[in-house]
Amino acid sequence: MVSEVPGRLPLEEKILAEQLRPSAEERAYIRSMADRLLAAIAASGKAEGMVVGSIARDTWVKGDRDLDVFMLFSPDLPRETLEKEGLSLARSIARQFTDTLCEKYAEHPYINATIDSIDVDLVPCYNVKSAAHIQSAVDRTPFHTRYITEKINGLTDDVLLLKRFAKAGGIYGSDQMTEGFSGYLCELLILHYGGFAPLLEAASGWGPHQKIDIERHGAKEFSEPLVVIDPVDPRRNVAAAVSINRMAEFVELARGYREAHSEVFFTLPAVTPVSRDELAAILASRGTSLYAVTFATPPFIDEIVVPQLRRSTGAVCDLLTRNGFVVHHAHYQMGKERCMLLFELLTDELPPIRRHEGPPVWNRTNAEKFREKYRDATLPGPFVKNGRYVMEVPREYRFAADLLTSKELLNVGVGRHVRASFEKDWCVLEGADCWDEAFAGFIAGFFDRCSPLVRIKRGSADRK
Repeated sequence: MVSEVPGRLPLEEKILAEQLRPSAEERAYIRSMADRLLAAIAASGKAEGMVVGSIARDTWVKGDRDLDVFMLFSPDLPRETLEKEGLSLARSIARQFTDTLCEKYAEHPYINATIDSIDVDLVPCYNVKSAAHIQSAVDRTPFHTRYITEKINGLTDDVLLLKRFAKAGGIYGSDQMTEGFSGYLCELLILHYGGFAPLLEAASGWGPHQKIDIERHGAKEFSEPLVVIDPVDPRRNVAAAVSINRMAEFVELARGYREAHSEVFFTLPAVTPVSRDELAAILASRGTSLYAVTFATPPFIDEIVVPQLRRSTGAVCDLLTRNGFVVHHAHYQMGKERCMLLFELLTDELPPIRRHEGPPVWNRTNAEKFREKYRDATLPGPFVKNGRYVMEVPREYRFAADLLTSKELLNVGVGRHVRASFEKDWCVLEGADCWDEAFAGFIAGFFDRCSPLVRIKRGSADRK
């Protein structure tokens, strides 16, 4: 039988009990592994071990097996020495427990290992006295853990509800693809408002440039749509990753849940990939043209590659637009082996001519040069339109496919690592040929765009 907590809905208690709270056995299992890792670090005599993140703060959701263990080194070590010795120690500790490990990179390298079904990160950092003395971004994390651990008492269940609520809404995660709410941000929001229900009540009235400063110590101004000053670092916005779209979606989800409480707000969305035949039918019904540009995924972490994919997609959109191809929608996806830039065009074939504007007639020198350049042209012009010389000229690219396969893609503002992949090779696919099993879910989402609340309401209607 689910016991009720004042101010908490029975359905929330049910979800906590059945889906979110880790069992006593699971807690003991994770803590046992953490203790073994900490003992191994202590035995090395080289660093002090500390468990950080949601497991340390007891705000982890049932089934999550992510264990973050930091190795705190003396702040007197040079940065290069910390990276070398820290990585060496992390690797040696991991090898005491598993052969499944790999080197990863954030601000500096660390070791990721799978130990007895637990995903473990062994991260070196400096053991600084305060967040004001951090030498790298990861040095701040132990202070986050201490702050939340000290203050979260009695609110851990509210954090679990918020994390699942955000994840079910597709807005959980501060990675570059999601641009949403991190676990630490969820914890701070619960602390500030005093619970899940008060947060949703407040968020229902949020607007752009909402500012929260729990410690009232903000030391600079921020331009992001949601500003949550880090309690341990007055010059940092914890919500810097949250885009205006994710913030707006959280607001509508908060409003929707308060209007009609339902378990569907905590149900993780199912990914329904599109088939090749379904994609062909979608394109036939829409009457648009679809093009995919694919290339080898650059060998860097998501936080480096994804922003370059975003920039590259915008640059290719600009290239298409400049050449007369109207882009209706575009998006990008980073896969393990390959990346895809996807473009839906209103048309992919244009007439063989286009208009070319010249200088104003009263710009005498340039106007005369333009007139002389096209004096013997076979196409109409130069003629005067709105005070400028205008000329009809042959169109360089009549077909979108020709433009996308041309060297023009190497001359636009794509990201550095994306350009390096382009220089090796890229592939252009058209129509239903854009379908790829690895990107089937991404392509489905490309054509099934709706806000989280609309998706939830549609799903509820379909189940009735």
